[in-house]
Amino acid sequence: MEKEYDVETWKSRSGFDSTSDLLVAPFHADDVINQLNSSGARIDVTISDLGKAIEEEHSFIEGDLEKLTVRKSHGMSWERYHRIKDIYGYMNYLAGYKSDICEVINIGKSSEGRKILVLKVSSKKGARTKPGIWIDAGIHAREWISPASVTYAMRELVENYEDHPELIENFDWYFLPVVNPDGYEFTFTENRLWRKTRSKKSSIRCRGADPNRNFGYEWGGLGTSNEPCSEIYRGEKAFSEPETAAMAKFIEDISSTLKVYLTFHSYGQYILIPWGYRNNKRPEDYNEMKELADLMADAIKKEVGSKFTVGNSADLLYPAAGGSDDWAKSIGIPYSFTIELRDTGKHGFILPAKYIKTSGREVFSALKAVSAHLTP
Repeated sequence: MEKEYDVETWKSRSGFDSTSDLLVAPFHADDVINQLNSSGARIDVTISDLGKAIEEEHSFIEGDLEKLTVRKSHGMSWERYHRIKDIYGYMNYLAGYKSDICEVINIGKSSEGRKILVLKVSSKKGARTKPGIWIDAGIHAREWISPASVTYAMRELVENYEDHPELIENFDWYFLPVVNPDGYEFTFTENRLWRKTRSKKSSIRCRGADPNRNFGYEWGGLGTSNEPCSEIYRGEKAFSEPETAAMAKFIEDISSTLKVYLTFHSYGQYILIPWGYRNNKRPEDYNEMKELADLMADAIKKEVGSKFTVGNSADLLYPAAGGSDDWAKSIGIPYSFTIELRDTGKHGFILPAKYIKTSGREVFSALKAVSAHLTP
């Protein structure tokens, strides 16, 4: 059906109550619905007009941005979705505003030459004497809520430092809010639903690879494709993409002190635990990891009321080899999780900007739970 009617699967869940979110062109909608009805599937239309939803997602009065920039010396508002220039501007703003605890580190360049920037937050800048916590977002370009929520958490950690000084006193924090800057920019200028990188080397006709199938652990396995036009194309080889290669090299350089790896995606409201490369495969310390995942889910529910489902990523969703969380776990980082942010399907990837702050609070409450659990 996917090829016959050009159906795109946004999200699927395995198990006895398996569900799938499908994107269907209007001129194929009746045919697809009829075919699904004949198979006995239950159908709910969650987004009836995707174009309209995209317009509503980031509605914003442009004049407000200029006022905000003048007033705050940066363009971030967390009331709209921001392009890479604003996000990098905010990281540099924090490095200047709180230069005693913040520094911006350029870890490499994307296929199209954009910088890949990390913000390190530490009470001992430059040193590596404390346990480290890594946070990344924006691996998949269209998942706008992940960079927005992670930068909100950055703000809470740094600008409201006095409210929780123990977070920075006890840990070094590393934030990579946009892993895939080329793809992210492309979603603003050309194709809102673009997922992959924008590299050219894999195919003349189709560009990019799925960064979250490109990491070097069990690369090329289940849930990946060797077809360059596929949304889950794994790349020519592990770390073929400059974005994943730069990120991996930096993490490997600091891995001796990293205790936690957190990668934020959307959507579904899950906290996912390795291994993701195949079903019924779990790390020996799975129960310890699940304990922390449950604490994060509890903290989110207490803060906002949202329910996040905890479990093994392959068993809850589907096998997907070459993921960043599996790779991070494989190099010895004790706690590695993928967190799928809101929502559960009503808006999918096109989450209205009015939910950014709430999602940011969910992220920050999870970070506080991690810190509390790992503080001696």
